[in-house]
Amino acid sequence: MATPEEMRDSMIANLTEKTGKPLEDWLKIVASSGLQKPGEIIKMLKTDHAMTHGFANLVMHMSKGHGEASADDLVSAQYKGKESLKPIHDAIMAHASTLEGVEISPKKTYVSLRRAKQFALVQPSTKTRMDLGLNMKGVAPQGRLEEAGKWNAMCTHRVKLASAEDVDDEVLSWITQAWDGAQ
Repeated sequence: MATPEEMRDSMIANLTEKTGKPLEDWLKIVASSGLQKPGEIIKMLKTDHAMTHGFANLVMHMSKGHGEASADDLVSAQYKGKESLKPIHDAIMAHASTLEGVEISPKKTYVSLRRAKQFALVQPSTKTRMDLGLNMKGVAPQGRLEEAGKWNAMCTHRVKLASAEDVDDEVLSWITQAWDGAQ
């Protein structure tokens, strides 16, 4: 599985092909916009320049000087004191990286998995439990696949995971199903 730094470097390498401009040009656009808040920068890049969320997030982080290790730092911070959950994260990321067009976007408390839109999120919720949020509208909850309810408004379903062994074929199929629905 690619490290966060390798994923960032890959996105930077693909930026010109996917957006028509190299990183340096995007950084100049952000600087000349005068925008400071991360959400405003991302919105401007997506709205005014039709950039995907993943690339907009990357450019925003690079413009803020967070690009060198921000993804790695964010993920590392999520698992501080919850190191036993990191193998669950790694198993999910290994599967997600096999799906076409997936953007892996670490945030402060979770990792967002996006295609055209977010289809999943991975969050170490407690010291002993990982929550996998999925967007699968129209799918009835069953067994481990619970309604997300008030847990997270960005997801329709949640799967509680306590070990890497819990990331079995059923869970991987739900991730793939959510990815497929995010076209």
